[in-house]
Amino acid sequence: MTDTPERKPNTTRSAPVGSVDLRAFADDGTAYEIWPCDHCLPWHAEVVQVEGEILVREWHAVDCPEFQELVED
Repeated sequence: MTDTPERKPNTTRSAPVGSVDLRAFADDGTAYEIWPCDHCLPWHAEVVQVEGEILVREWHAVDCPEFQELVED
C-alpha cells in the first residue's frame, strides 16, 4: 500500500473539457430530453449538423464520470 493520496477528478469550471456527439432524435422522430450534468461544472451542450444529421454535442470536464462513460461506448 502506498501513501500517495488518490487524485481527485478535476470537474471545476477551469477543468479541461472534451465533447461527445449524441443523436438528437430517436428513430421515431421523438426528441431526446437534455439535462445538465450533475457531475461537472463546465458542462454545456450545443446543437450541430454533421453530414446532414442533427446532433447534440455535449461538453464535459474530461475527468467527469458521465463523460468517461459516454466515450467508452
